[in-house]
Amino acid sequence: MAMDPAEDELEDQSESSDELYEQHFLKIDGGQEPLRIDKFLVARIEYATRNKVQKAIDAGRVLVNGKPTQSNYKIKPGDEIVVYSHREKRGEHIEPQAMPLNIVYEDPDIMIINKPAGLVVHPGSGNPDGTLINGVAWYLKQQNPGITEENLPRFGLIHRIDKNTSGLMVLAKTDTAVTSLAKQFFNHTVYRRYIALVWGDPTEDEGTVIAHIGRHKRFRKLFDAYPEGEYGKDAITHYTVLERFGYVSLVECRLETGRTHQIRVHMQHIGHPLFNDDFYGGDRIVKGTVYTKYKQFIDNCFAVCPRHALHAKSIGFQHPRSGEAMKFESELPADMQELIEKWRRYVKSKGDLISETK
Repeated sequence: MAMDPAEDELEDQSESSDELYEQHFLKIDGGQEPLRIDKFLVARIEYATRNKVQKAIDAGRVLVNGKPTQSNYKIKPGDEIVVYSHREKRGEHIEPQAMPLNIVYEDPDIMIINKPAGLVVHPGSGNPDGTLINGVAWYLKQQNPGITEENLPRFGLIHRIDKNTSGLMVLAKTDTAVTSLAKQFFNHTVYRRYIALVWGDPTEDEGTVIAHIGRHKRFRKLFDAYPEGEYGKDAITHYTVLERFGYVSLVECRLETGRTHQIRVHMQHIGHPLFNDDFYGGDRIVKGTVYTKYKQFIDNCFAVCPRHALHAKSIGFQHPRSGEAMKFESELPADMQELIEKWRRYVKSKGDLISETK
C-alpha cells in the first residue's frame, strides 16, 4: 500500500507529543539584580512578549524553584525558572468543521477521543482541513462560541498519533488543562499502551528498546533509530509479547517517551517491523514460506488491514483539576481484530509447518 504524496508531506511535518510543548530552563546567576520576572523573561526568551508571558504566568506555565509564580515576583540569585510555552506554527489556521467524533469521555476540562485509522490529527501540507482537530474545533465552539486558537491553542491538542494509527487521544478544553497535561507528557508521566502486530518471533517475551530517534539522514520523510551518539532525541519503548503466530507476533508496547513514529522505528530497529507498515518495510513478506498459497494469505491479510497494525489501546494520566488518576481503555478496531483472527486460524491449520520453519 503506497502512501500518497499529501500524506507523505503531512508525516514529514508531524510532531510527537513531547515536541508539542517547549521547555525553557533558566538559572539566575549570582550577579543578577532584583527584577520582575515578567520583564526578565521578555528580555531572555526569543519571541516572548509581555502579553504572552503574562498569559503563561496566569496559566501556571512559569515555575520558580518548582512552584507557580506571579508577574510581580522579583527574581534573585540562585532561582531556577522553568517556562512551558506553546510552540506556534506560523500560517496555520484551524477551520471548525462538523464531523462525527467518537468521544469516550468528557468533562469540563478534558475529552478522550477514540481516533479511527485514516484520520489525520492536525492540518498540514496536503491536508488543510478535514482533520480531527477541525472536528474538535467545531464541537468545542458549539459549547462555547468564544473559544479560539488564541485562548485555547490548537483547540486543546496535546499530542498526536499517526494518520494510520487508531486509538485513544486526550484533548484539553481549557488552557489550564493544556498546561497540566502538557507538563505530564513532557515529564513522561502519561501512561500509554499500544497493541501492534509485528513481523517475526521475538527471542524474549519482553524487552526494552533504547535508541535515539531522528530524521533519516538520507530519506528525510522517514525517521531512524540511532543507538549511539547524540543525533536525534532519546527514546525508550518497552514491549511484551502477547501472542506468537510464528511468522508474526502480537505485542504490547509501552511508551516512556513519545517521539514521532517511535514504536514503528524502534520495532523495525530490532528486526520486527509493524505488519503492513509501508514506511518501515512491513508491507512485504519479512518472515514465512516461499509457497504461493502463503503469499496469497499475506495479500489477503494486507487487504483486511490496509495500514500498519498499530492501535493506541490505553492512556492514563492525572486529571488536570482534581489530580485523580484516570485511565481509559479501548477495544481493538475491527480491521486488527479480523487480522489477528486470520493469523490464529492460519496457525491452527499450519502449526506444525510453522514450528519447523520459523
